[in-house]
Amino acid sequence: MRTFETKIQELKTSVLTEVARLTWEDRLPTGVLDVPEKIIPGPNASLRCCIYKERAIIGSRVKMAMGGDKTNPSVVEVLPIACDECPVTEMAVGPSCRGCLATRCVHACPKDAITIVNHRAQIDHDKCVLCGKCLNACQYSAIVRNQRPCEKGCPAKAISMGPDKKASIDINQCISCGSCVNQCPFGAIQDKSWIVDAVQMLQGGAHWGYRTYAVIAPSIAGQFAPASYGQLVAGLKALGFSGVAEVALGADLVAGRESEELVEKGTLTSSCCPGFVGYVKKKHPELEGYISHTPSPMVMIGLHLKEREPDAKVIFIGPCVAKKKEFQLGRTMNAVDCVLTYEELYALFAARDIDLTKLGEEALDEASPYGRNFARSGGVSQAVAQAMAEKGLDFDLKAVPCSGIDQCNTALLKLKAGKLDGNFIEGMACEGGCVQGAGCLVRSPKNRMDVESHAKQAEGRGILAAVQAAQDSKEAAKA
Repeated sequence: MRTFETKIQELKTSVLTEVARLTWEDRLPTGVLDVPEKIIPGPNASLRCCIYKERAIIGSRVKMAMGGDKTNPSVVEVLPIACDECPVTEMAVGPSCRGCLATRCVHACPKDAITIVNHRAQIDHDKCVLCGKCLNACQYSAIVRNQRPCEKGCPAKAISMGPDKKASIDINQCISCGSCVNQCPFGAIQDKSWIVDAVQMLQGGAHWGYRTYAVIAPSIAGQFAPASYGQLVAGLKALGFSGVAEVALGADLVAGRESEELVEKGTLTSSCCPGFVGYVKKKHPELEGYISHTPSPMVMIGLHLKEREPDAKVIFIGPCVAKKKEFQLGRTMNAVDCVLTYEELYALFAARDIDLTKLGEEALDEASPYGRNFARSGGVSQAVAQAMAEKGLDFDLKAVPCSGIDQCNTALLKLKAGKLDGNFIEGMACEGGCVQGAGCLVRSPKNRMDVESHAKQAEGRGILAAVQAAQDSKEAAKA
């Protein structure tokens, strides 16, 4: 069995596995009631105050595995019953307080929220407005800011403490990057899953005769080690997929089109990362016109497949929670029918008892190395530059690769002020790029090396050659 990075990931995957297994066995409506007790058998609690609370939290996770709250448009939700362990007092006086004579903290507070009691500062949290002036005034650094991990980890500042002292997500600010899902130490925030839909699509293909394709993002390289890439492809077919395609080929298609769009417009921001696109639209709406009109690689590969087989079902499998939002918003133009993460794919394999390491190899070699390197920061810029060179486009590309929202925000502010030293912003919401996405099984510096190694296996193949081979294959299939 896999060794997970955290207990939260283990519990989440266990729930997904049980829900997928019950769906395949057509026992979901009744069997789902037994999942909490199966995962938390008792009799003693190991994670919370009692097994009843542990099972209640598993029940909330089961609901998320089945699509979550249908009335909530967000793809990430707070599990209220799990959110009760974090400190709720943000500004606090630490042990370093000396009760000094200067009392600079008292004089700095604009709301008279600080008093000295028994030679020690005390904060009246009913008056405190969290301005932080006391924190800066104290010469002993005795006043500290205790920020919840989910709030601290949200790059869009979309999470705050609600009136019930639990985390609250502002959907008008949330960019669905999934950072909060990883940051919460108690797993109280989770992304919705459409794993039931995916299983039903696979079952429906056998009944109705349509073909179901898995399109896998390039960052999948190394995620299911020690199984090889070829064994992973074989495993997908063992699940019942009619075929497997590389999203990296969609990236090649994007690079070709985006290079021409950049030459035409002069200045552009990338459109492949839905978290970054959402950030521009919500935080810098006046810059929305700079966003590339070229669809994302996920959409491009889906369109490529459906041009050949309009009735086919396409399931995207990647590291990205924000892709679920992109799909939900309809930006996929019906090119994609379902979105899963690597965590959910692992659960599908587990539900069918598929051991990838015992399978033979299946070939999948469609994309260029540039398309595969879209998965790591800087890869999009390199691919666009390569596409320009292959097309003979005369343009002085000055790319600004941005790894993480903080870097993206800096570049966007410079663009707004007319001070950006560049003409193409490559925006990646996750630091390091897709290789560190919220839906990864493993988040490690090694992920980038795995992708680059995977890309090297396609060395010698240009972007235009990969695109042309795909077009030829599509025409041959139609004939």
